[in-house]
Formats: sequence, C-alpha cells, structure tokens
Amino acid sequence: MNIQNYINGEFINPTSNAWLDNYNPANGEVYGQIPNSSKADVEHAYQSAKSAFPIWSKTTLDERSRILIKISELIEANIDRLAEAESKDNGKPISMSKAVDIPRSASNFRFFGNAITQFASESHESVGQNAINYTLRQPIGVVGCISPWNLPLYLFTWKIAPAIASGNCVVAKPSEITPMTAYLLGEICNEVGLPKGVLNIVHGLGTTTGQAIVEHPNIKAISFTGGTATGAHIAKVASPMFKKLSLELGGKNPNIIFADCDYEDMLKTTVRSSFANQGQICLCGSRIFVEASIYEKFKTDFVEKVKQLKVGHPSEDTTDIGALVSKSHLEKVKSYIEIAKFENENILCGGNEVKVEGFENGYYLEPTVIEVDSNDCRVNQEEIFGPVVTLMPFNTEDEVLEMANSVKYGLSATLWTNNLKRTMRMSQEIQAGIVWVNTWMMRDLRTPFGGVKASGVGREGGFEALRFFTEAKNVCVNSPT
Repeated sequence: MNIQNYINGEFINPTSNAWLDNYNPANGEVYGQIPNSSKADVEHAYQSAKSAFPIWSKTTLDERSRILIKISELIEANIDRLAEAESKDNGKPISMSKAVDIPRSASNFRFFGNAITQFASESHESVGQNAINYTLRQPIGVVGCISPWNLPLYLFTWKIAPAIASGNCVVAKPSEITPMTAYLLGEICNEVGLPKGVLNIVHGLGTTTGQAIVEHPNIKAISFTGGTATGAHIAKVASPMFKKLSLELGGKNPNIIFADCDYEDMLKTTVRSSFANQGQICLCGSRIFVEASIYEKFKTDFVEKVKQLKVGHPSEDTTDIGALVSKSHLEKVKSYIEIAKFENENILCGGNEVKVEGFENGYYLEPTVIEVDSNDCRVNQEEIFGPVVTLMPFNTEDEVLEMANSVKYGLSATLWTNNLKRTMRMSQEIQAGIVWVNTWMMRDLRTPFGGVKASGVGREGGFEALRFFTEAKNVCVNSPT
C-alpha cells in the first residue's frame, strides 16, 4: 500500500517521486511505501496552509469546536481500523492500541475542541489612570508539528488539535516509521469537512522533510516530540530564526519504591510502567530504586512477574509484549544489554531475541531486568527506550534523591510511599516535570506536560498548549475624563 501526502485536502504523490519502504515490525516485511518529501513538498504544504489561514483564523470558536469534536467522534467510530493500523505499523499489541492510543487520540480532539471555548484572556483596570488593559490571544499563522513513532496517532493529535483549535494552520510530519494512522487521519478530516489547507501532512525522513519544516522561514513555531539529540538540532536551526519552540524530548525516569508502599499495587504497576508498549514510552520508569529492607523480596517477586509476560504477535489477545518498532531500534536496545554485560552488571532475566512462530523475522525481545551496583553505569545514565529496566537498592531518602537527579534527563518520576511528609519533600526536590505518587501514567489533559534539563523545553497540554500556539498582544485603552 502506498501512502500519499495530504496537502490542501488532497492525497498526492511526492513531487520528486521518491519513496521509502514501510515495514511491519511483527514480521519484518515491507508492506508499503511512503513519500520521502522534499523542500518542494513542504513548500506546497506551506502555501496551502498560508492560503487557508486568513479564513480559518477568523472562524468562530464554536465552529472550530464543532469540527474538532466531529473529528474525535469519527476517530472513535473507526477505532478497530485505526487500532489495527497502529499495531501493524508500530508492533504494539492491538489491545493496547484499542485501549490507549486511539481513545486518547479522540480525547485530544474532544478536549481541545471544548478547551478553546473556555480559553479566556486577561484584562486589567488601571485604577487612577482611567485606562484598561486587555490581552488578545491571536493565532501564530502556519506552524510545524513533528511527532514520534512510539505513540503515533496519540502524540500526532496531541499537537495538531491545539494548533488548529487556536486558529493556526499546520504543516505536520509523522514519523516515517509509523505513518499509517496519520494518513488515515487525513481521510477523517475530509469526511468531517475540515477546510482545505488547515491541516497538511507531509511524510518523509527527519533529515529531509523534517529539516525542511524546521528551517522554513515562514513556519513560525515548531512543536516536536522525539530524541534529545534531534531536539538540540532543531533548537540550533530554529532559535536564530526566532521561532517559538516546544520540545518534548527523552527521559531516564526513576521509579522510587519505599518499604511503606502498598506493595501489591506497586508491584503490579511497576511491571506495567517498565514494559508498557515494549518500554517504548518516554515516561516508562526505567531506573527502579528499591529501599534496601524490601529489595530482595521485590527483586524475587518482580522477576517472577516479568517472566510471566508473554512476548508474541501484536494481534494475539494474550500478547503482553509485541514487536519493537524497527530492526535498527532492536539492535540499539540489544547493544545496551551487551554494554551491561561488559560492565559486569547482573542480567536477572531476559536479554534475548524471541522467535515468534510464523513470524521469525519480527523484531521481538524478552523483557529484560538488569541489577546494577552503580547509578553511574551507562545503562542507568543513557536512554535505552526499550523493554529494559535496572534495579538498585538504596538506604536513605537523601541517597535515592541524589541518584534520581544524577542524570541529564528530567521528564518524570514515580514515587511509592504512604508517608505524606516524605511525599511533599521529595516531590519538591525531584528534578522532573511530572511526579506520580503511588500511581503511573495517570493523566489529566488539563495539566501541563513536559520535562526539565535535557528532557525538553516548554509545556504541552491544557491551556499551556493553547498559549504556545497563540501570541499575546496587550491592548491599552485610555478613557480620558
């Protein structure tokens, strides 16, 4: 199946007729092609967005809201088709796509469809000066949205929905590894009557298509989710052009477990927070620190639970761990397991490729647990982004806090304790944009999302996203006596 670019409401081939193979990670086979779009394709998309902007930016909030909510309803109506496409592209179990990815994609459009009608600006009465100041929140114009492969439609819509809700027009690039649901989103937008040019989707490599979006002189804002190195490159290109930037980047998140936790709840959630989506979520708790008094019990129980996880084809209802997203990513994750062996770390379970019967060329890997004796080792410092976690005991609150913060990343952290004073102390001191206490991945779309240090710049979600995709203008009106 050949995927096409979606520009000005039409599906078209790339101008250069350059194509990339699209792989099914569950069997390692090519099942289609996607455009490797050039500057010319990005320019075509930009011109379409530019033409649509004057009308779209002046549409009423009610009209924009109704269109976004219609898109959310049509995503829900097509949940089976979209979940199957997401699974085929990404390798994740269909059950996860159906339970998480596609419902959340619908929620993104519904949330911002409603949020834009509640997005109030400020006014200030200048007492004694007979003046009033009010703030206009105006759309930026044409903006660029670049999303990753791990949660393809989920994170694609997380950017597009607030951008178009705010009155902007969009040139968007999904990951070239997982393009299918973005392509299907174009069909949905046409069906609900989204005006032509409001959303334009160009497919291709980051080094070609993504680069063309980032360096385009008239695309005034870039919202990017992906690797930290790529984010640094985007900032280097875009910052001198004075573009607005929202960068949601990598993570190496601590999962801190104290002895006074609700043990069974913690154990069940920790298995999920370690290996959901094959560990390919930037929020996974990949560094597990356990208070020494329960460390041996936890290690035994956790490894036993992990060994029970079934690695299998994504279409099987009993599959817990599907395929990794690509051959190259599988090799990267395996290389860190070899690094752990070289550093004399203790592989408690996993670490081997899995051959699934009938799909022997798929990219499958056992969930892997590594016991480390130092937080300074590479598997504790570098983002692996796969089904690999480390275990390490700690003795004191100060000790584990230092280890939690001693990485270049600061996206999220999970804290397991029933001590309220400890919760308040550590939540203040942990260097992360999100701290979950006695839970994981519990999200409220009204809250700000993002990281500190090398985990990103800016915040997404709620009104933070609407603020990012608008420019504030102060208007001061004098009323002379």
